[in-house]
Amino acid sequence: MSKGLDHETLNENVKKVQYAVRGELYLRASELQKEGKKIIFTNVGNPHALGQKPLTFPRQVVALCQAPFLLDDPNVGLVFPADAIARAKHYLSLTSGGLGAYSDSRGLPGVRKEVAEFIERRDGYPSDPELIFLTDGASKGVMQILNSIIRGSSDGILVPVPQYPLYSAAISLYGGSLVPYYLEETANWGLDIKNLRQSVVQARSNGITCLSEANLKELLQFCYQENVVLMADEVYQQNIYQDERPFLSARKVLLDMGLPMSKEVQLVSFHTVSKGYWGECGQRGGYFEMTNIPPQTVDEIYKVASISLSPNVPGQIFLGLMVNPPKPGDISYLKFVQEGKSVLESLRRRAHIMTNGFNSCRNVVCNFTEGAMYSFPQIRLPPRAIEAAKKLGKVPDVFYCLKLLEATGISTVPGSGFGQKEGVFHLRTTILPAEEDMPAIMESFKKFNDEFMEQYEDHTGYSRM
Repeated sequence: MSKGLDHETLNENVKKVQYAVRGELYLRASELQKEGKKIIFTNVGNPHALGQKPLTFPRQVVALCQAPFLLDDPNVGLVFPADAIARAKHYLSLTSGGLGAYSDSRGLPGVRKEVAEFIERRDGYPSDPELIFLTDGASKGVMQILNSIIRGSSDGILVPVPQYPLYSAAISLYGGSLVPYYLEETANWGLDIKNLRQSVVQARSNGITCLSEANLKELLQFCYQENVVLMADEVYQQNIYQDERPFLSARKVLLDMGLPMSKEVQLVSFHTVSKGYWGECGQRGGYFEMTNIPPQTVDEIYKVASISLSPNVPGQIFLGLMVNPPKPGDISYLKFVQEGKSVLESLRRRAHIMTNGFNSCRNVVCNFTEGAMYSFPQIRLPPRAIEAAKKLGKVPDVFYCLKLLEATGISTVPGSGFGQKEGVFHLRTTILPAEEDMPAIMESFKKFNDEFMEQYEDHTGYSRM
């Protein structure tokens, strides 16, 4: 007799979940690491795991919050700066028993107030702390909202492709339907509003209803016309590596557009301490803010959040520190600013090194990494390589990435894990390896790629383009 946790009796939605970032390539890389091979894990945006040092001030504050007895030590001022001590006392005063006590299910009211003040400074419009929920990283917030929205397979979620596998995995888990719309690679992954509309038409014909600044306006106009919710994943708002298009929040663009849209488009925005120049992935601090969401719906989302009792409290404090960092004149200000500037400038240089490195390779074309933490080069695989992959029962870019892993120890993610156009192949890698290691990594990639292309090209005119 089958038992509840036997595979055949599991929830079918669980079996449908695919998560390429920790999929076949990652598992093989882990095996090779156990065998003693040096592996460079570029499969996931995990800055500290690749050597990024934590920012000093937030770690000092949270250390004091975790060990409040240090605040009573007469020598505490010899080890910790006065502003870190003051901030630790501030955050402890917001709790009902320190970091070991549950908070409100939406997060500490004092931290939510700090988030609201940050949003108002950023966008120029007031923000309501009651419409802000703190979460265990942005991922938990995304899952919470999708869980609330999806009623069944007839509910479609429009997702830009290439997509972060969190979305496809969560949509499968909750029984919804992913409706892809393709970003335009030749326009530096820009939004093609025609493709978006075609995706909606196709989805509706199948019985599914769908959930640069100019692109954002087009998207918001689309949401207004089609009466769909916009989920704005804005976790990389600090990771901008070009000066032409600074970050603009979807909320600011929406409110700038005025009535009736500014009061009618339903928007949920997400942010986290895991990205930016903080890179505090393991702390799991995040938030989402709701705009134009009916009060009864907010109450239902609060009810669901209450099942988990409380987001982790140290993560909430990290979030408070991110949105309310040291100010000019504070003892820790100059060091904090210099540390953050150093991280972002290095990331910008690494983005250039990686993009240029890929574009110097045979049959590889890569857009410049304008933001976030990843490169997504297109690999023009020769027909013989595609045939070799099929004989092994592998997707062609999985075949390529496995060969790359075995030869170099570089662990990437095949583009097929993010979605891509038929017959087009990519890989995704972070730009996070240490800057001093980057030239050697790109040289290792180039050597592998040259040998791979030499092996599989038929030399009868197959070209780079």
